[in-house]
Amino acid sequence: MQSHDEYHDDRPLGRSIGRGLRCRCPACGKGLILHRYLKVRDACPSCGEDLSHQRADDGPAYLTILIVGHLAIPMMAAYFIAFRPGPWEMIWIFGIGSMVLSAVLLPLMKGMLVGIQWSRRMHGFGEGEIVHD
Repeated sequence: MQSHDEYHDDRPLGRSIGRGLRCRCPACGKGLILHRYLKVRDACPSCGEDLSHQRADDGPAYLTILIVGHLAIPMMAAYFIAFRPGPWEMIWIFGIGSMVLSAVLLPLMKGMLVGIQWSRRMHGFGEGEIVHD
């Protein structure tokens, strides 16, 4: 087992997740990694870190659905019990609310997954680096 002095994580996961949630470069924390809505840049405009290795694929959508579902369902139940609204009122309130929340969360989840992949050197991130064991 390695002691804390022997092991140094040069790409801390927590920091990378935080930067990703802000849609910033996981390496420098300054450059925006997304251009347009969900398109990841090939490289950070600030530090030049190669981001082309990312493979977020459907991960952001799955995480977004998970979060929105866990928030919306209890709120729908509580709203229905408290106010007994009609079906169309429920559809309008929670349908629009779910779409807006999903639209906000999708880029954040994409940034977070890019940050995780960069931190853990997945899919070619860190390729060519010399790792000292």
